[in-house]
Amino acid sequence: MIIVESLSRSEIKEEGMYIYSYRMTKGNITLSTEDSSIEVQSYGIEVERQDLLNGVVVNIERDSLKSISPQRHKVHNLLRVLYEGKVSPIHFIDIIGEHVDSYIEDFEDNFYSIATN
Repeated sequence: MIIVESLSRSEIKEEGMYIYSYRMTKGNITLSTEDSSIEVQSYGIEVERQDLLNGVVVNIERDSLKSISPQRHKVHNLLRVLYEGKVSPIHFIDIIGEHVDSYIEDFEDNFYSIATN
């Protein structure tokens, strides 16, 4: 997995400071049928929150999804939604779930496009 884009922000609260990181990742996924298999490039997202108290990391929350779509622009747009919405790792899947469900077709389209060429 390679990080291809990263966005960060911080919040100061009474309990300390939160540092949020939103990362687009790139990897590969193997798609298979009975007759063949093809390796397809895939983009995912990782969201992390570090909790700092007096400058010391006291907690880290992280969640990720490795394979959202083979189309970078779609994953980039999701990354922006998470960043602009200040979404925590705890709510990450709740927010992107419907999008991810619809993007699964991108892998099938990509597979059949490669397989027929």
